[in-house]
Amino acid sequence: MYKAVSAEEAVKIIKNNDRVYIHAAAAAPQELIRAMSARHEELRNVEVCHLHTEGDAPYANPKYKDSFHVNSFFIGKNVRHTLEAGNGSYTPVFLSELPILFKRNIVDLDVALIQVSPPDKHGYCSLGVSVEATLAAIDNASHVIAQVNPKMPRVLGDGIIHITELDTFIEHEADIPELVLGKPNEVETKIANYVASVIDNGSTLQMGIGNIPNAVLSQLGNHKNLGLHTEMFSDGVIDLILDDVINGNEKGINAGRALATFLMGTKKLYDYVDDNPFVEMRASDYVNDVAIIRQNPKMVAINSAIEIDLTGQVCADSIGSRMYSGVGGQMDFIRGASLSDGGRAIIALPSQTNKGVSRIVPFLKQGAGIVTTRAHVHCVVTEYGMADLYGKTIKQRVKALVNITHPDHQESIEKSYFDAGI
Repeated sequence: MYKAVSAEEAVKIIKNNDRVYIHAAAAAPQELIRAMSARHEELRNVEVCHLHTEGDAPYANPKYKDSFHVNSFFIGKNVRHTLEAGNGSYTPVFLSELPILFKRNIVDLDVALIQVSPPDKHGYCSLGVSVEATLAAIDNASHVIAQVNPKMPRVLGDGIIHITELDTFIEHEADIPELVLGKPNEVETKIANYVASVIDNGSTLQMGIGNIPNAVLSQLGNHKNLGLHTEMFSDGVIDLILDDVINGNEKGINAGRALATFLMGTKKLYDYVDDNPFVEMRASDYVNDVAIIRQNPKMVAINSAIEIDLTGQVCADSIGSRMYSGVGGQMDFIRGASLSDGGRAIIALPSQTNKGVSRIVPFLKQGAGIVTTRAHVHCVVTEYGMADLYGKTIKQRVKALVNITHPDHQESIEKSYFDAGI
């Protein structure tokens, strides 16, 4: 009854002035993206919107600026150049609220390009490694085109849709993009040691993907009854789950399940989550909802930053006025952990860049975006220690943050702050 078509046939539905949403992260449907981009000569003014995506983004080529305009809800490396080239824009939005933009028709969608696992015997497909706002996009879009991929793991939770919800689909087998993390360096390991030291048994964790979160996870082997409620996770959690360190037994909500809204890792991760009832994928307006997050006692949120000033203002989405990433879910989890019984909200970052520039500064760069305000931040961790800012005055914060700044910069940063007459 339902018949696959070619990618070229499927994307013919896209017309001038349409708005297209692309499935996020490792679930971006590369064959559909390729076919859409190949129509650049005949299409004009198509807005392509999405969160961070893995893989190629040929539509983002500035040569095709008359054909495609990129609207990023979180800016990834493959489209970062579009803002400077003039064929890209950035829409600041909490990850918890992105589905709401679609549900309330604030951002109307004409077409959604998604990737799913093959249907089971009942006709149900899985959105696999990424749910985030895609369910809302499917409901809002006038036309849904799916890339059915046998290599997409069948991950359980919200992202189960019936094949009848697809207006058009193609069949295309391709590997899911993998993220292979390097071994944490000395600085990252020191930061991880400080963070791990304040994680109690029975805590529920939110952490991103990268060497610091991975290093933290490697320090938790002797912990008991940890939970996972996070927007994303990677390979680092697998051994902890298998060793019963992460079991979710003491979570306040969705107990006994590892909760996420998207995943990125290696084939080991994708094989592990396939048809695994312990892993539950939910939409980001649930996973990142502060009212949901705070129900987990001892909720620990671990996030990073580009720079932080001496009063505790956290810039995490731009380098000065140059947009670099996005708001994402940092504030959702900082707030949720802050309100959790026994919770901790942590910003973890190296004290300086690879070029020796301090990431703790007297004042944020001109145009820098404040993702987490000084009223929200609790703990800041570098390789030189932890500064607990919660309930502290500005003077106390300055002293605490100077103490965890790289020694080469401590004196100059403190002097610059007070020389400004503050």
